[in-house]
Amino acid sequence: MFKFVANLSLLFNEVPFMERFSAARKAGFSYVEFMFPYDYKTEEIKEELKKNDLKLILFNLPAGDWDKGDRGIAVDPSRKKEFIDGVKKAVDTASELGVPKINCLMGNKCTAFPEKEVRKNLVENLRYAADELGKNNIKLLIEAVNHVNMPSFNIHKVKDAMKLISEVDNPNIFLQYDVYHAAKEKEDQRFILENYLDKIDHIQVADNPDRHQPGTGDIDYKYIFDFIKNSNYKGYISMEYIPEPDTLTSLKWLDKFGFKL
Repeated sequence: MFKFVANLSLLFNEVPFMERFSAARKAGFSYVEFMFPYDYKTEEIKEELKKNDLKLILFNLPAGDWDKGDRGIAVDPSRKKEFIDGVKKAVDTASELGVPKINCLMGNKCTAFPEKEVRKNLVENLRYAADELGKNNIKLLIEAVNHVNMPSFNIHKVKDAMKLISEVDNPNIFLQYDVYHAAKEKEDQRFILENYLDKIDHIQVADNPDRHQPGTGDIDYKYIFDFIKNSNYKGYISMEYIPEPDTLTSLKWLDKFGFKL
């Protein structure tokens, strides 16, 4: 029924990153995703995917210097060339690994330039990325990230991400709907599903407030899963949560909702 994805940046963190592929396969997963592939040799990732019969579904565009606080560079007019180079790098990596979609973390608010210039640059960059990815049959996704975990991020609410998608006006840009981020922003999950599902191409799940597995917090996942089940949604559902107390034990949440990997 649902195609569940293991986010290897958060799940199976009991073992080193390159061992998480086999751990995911042993747990029953067929699909994986993670934040960034760029610190690893593409051939090594490819070998792990092949060896474990896994499909890599998604990763992010290069997002600048993460350790120094960057959370994407698409918003910054002074880093346009870096963004364009990053799109090429991501396309080359995704093409080699057979990845069908790439998420763009847009970056923190950019106050060094006038707001209109920042917005124009962001729209142009996303339009460029959507075009370049589209030439290679790869979808571009963007997401809203909550103000609690990333107070400086450019877009916090799904409704604002959808407004941006409308401005970009490209058939190859879609919403990555992170249920946890929306909950942290106190957004109406029903409204999101009822009004934006046609532009949602990827869903990530974690519960609120502690970002553990579904069923550990206050999000009405029964409604969300029932709605998706009865809709035309054909995308993936990614487990992007902090496992509690450990990954394998955390997967028991699937039984609670009647799911299997």
